[in-house]
Amino acid sequence: MNNIREIKELPDELISQIAAGEVVERPASVVRELIDNALDAGATTITLRLLAGGVRSIVVEDNGSGIVRSQLTLALKRHATSKIASLSDLESLDTMGFRGEALAAVSSVSDMSIISQTADQPHAWRIDARTGEIAPAARSIGTTIEVRELFFSTPARRKFLKTDATELAHCVEAARRHALARPDVAFAIWSDGKLHDQWLACANPLERIAQILGDELGSKCLALDHTVGTAGIEGFVGTPDVARARADQQYCYVNGRYVRDKVIQHAVRQAFADVLHGARQPVYVLFVTMDPARVDVNVHPTKIEVRFRDSRDVHSAAYHAVQNVLAAPRSGMTPQAIPDIPSQASWPAANHQHGLAINEPAKPYVIWPTEQSSKSFANTPFDTTQPEMESWTLGRAIAQLQGIYVLAENAQGLVIVDMHAAHERIVYESLKNQLDGLADQRIASQPLLVPATFAATPEEVASAETYAVTLAQLGLEVSAFSPKTLAVRAVPASLFNGDAVALARTVLANLAEFDNAESAQALVEEARNELLSSMACHGAVRANRKLNLDEMNALLRQMEVTERSDQCNHGRPTWRQISIKELDSLFMRGR
Repeated sequence: MNNIREIKELPDELISQIAAGEVVERPASVVRELIDNALDAGATTITLRLLAGGVRSIVVEDNGSGIVRSQLTLALKRHATSKIASLSDLESLDTMGFRGEALAAVSSVSDMSIISQTADQPHAWRIDARTGEIAPAARSIGTTIEVRELFFSTPARRKFLKTDATELAHCVEAARRHALARPDVAFAIWSDGKLHDQWLACANPLERIAQILGDELGSKCLALDHTVGTAGIEGFVGTPDVARARADQQYCYVNGRYVRDKVIQHAVRQAFADVLHGARQPVYVLFVTMDPARVDVNVHPTKIEVRFRDSRDVHSAAYHAVQNVLAAPRSGMTPQAIPDIPSQASWPAANHQHGLAINEPAKPYVIWPTEQSSKSFANTPFDTTQPEMESWTLGRAIAQLQGIYVLAENAQGLVIVDMHAAHERIVYESLKNQLDGLADQRIASQPLLVPATFAATPEEVASAETYAVTLAQLGLEVSAFSPKTLAVRAVPASLFNGDAVALARTVLANLAEFDNAESAQALVEEARNELLSSMACHGAVRANRKLNLDEMNALLRQMEVTERSDQCNHGRPTWRQISIKELDSLFMRGR
């Protein structure tokens, strides 16, 4: 039986429909491509009109430069574009579009028309994409593209679309991504004849963030600007208390193009590791700028993925930019406001740190005084009459509530502090700073009287041998007991009472994911901080511990000069401000 199939050249329409399967996934894909073209044409006003979530009709109107009559037919052909002409152009793109296949792909699966007017034409011209017929039309300078009955020629694709409301949400999100990157452009979105969203042009990117993501987020954004090597990054990140359960407000742009990039996502997540609660997701709008020749945008048909030539620079720039802005004291906290705090000389020796190879005594904010020493701590009066008090962000302590919260008065009103969460952060940051000052950068370990042995896989045995140095830095000593057995001989001192075998197997599994011992060093910082966080939680002042006013005020001052003190190690907020206006509202004063 002859199974040889004849090779045939596909017709142009089928080729375009196949290409449309990659470029046009849903109505939002059309919106993205058409707005790309509008921005490339220099538009400052873009209007999007949708019917049935874009399934029935998508209209994009702009006031860009327009298309001359003689090029309307060419604009609908596959691989026809004004954006590039050579390989060197492709490697140094400064436009949103470049492939020259979007209009051809869209027209092959819909009923599309284009109306365009340029400054040097007496009137506009309209072309019907199905027939190629060109006729005079009326409109001002710019272009209107109408896409009707998407996927009418490929009904199987249309069945995969969701409800009109879902498709509308995706279309709005596509427009939102463009609008965040271009605050200088005005956008209007109409759905079924009603105005759905409108974002006026503005000069301030933060104002555009407030327009699109809400005024509350706009008021809780932290500006950042950082450069490493060839990569520069600027933009805004939301404070940890506006983090969300979903990663639906994370916007990243590379040279103005919205992308989803794992390098940047990992860097931001790593920078937020110390201040996010549970699985909460940070909010951010970041703009990466770099030489177009050092980033490849021709990776995915939807142009949503990129490949960096210097990914290490990009990761470092994103990580340090976000880390620096999160670490900076916020809300006006300044080191100059710190008063004299009682000397540790009056504290018992038990307050010195053990098990960290730290020789110097603990700072006053490392370990809170024990119940026995609290009297001597209180004997040093805290001067609340000094002139700096008016500038203290967290104000002056006035009371303790239920042994959990510290109440303080400042110029704005009432400050409520979770004393355990706040002191936990103070202890944690202090431990990190002290350990960073040690030459060997090792977490102190505690030898086990009887080594804990376990049957190990070949991968675990290999990891224990390959990463022996890394394990030692983490306070673990794991060595071969027999060809198929490993023995845990030492564990981090702070986890001495934990499950040594479970800890060792978890660390070995994490190390096995790295390519080599050098890349495994990245784990050291993360694991070390987790251990220090656990130690800080146990070393911080506990709930129901009675504090006097001097101790409460000392805690407030220490918070004001501690990095990331707005959140505890687990990402929970440490303090909240209640303004006089809010208090007046509770009691209906002035009504």
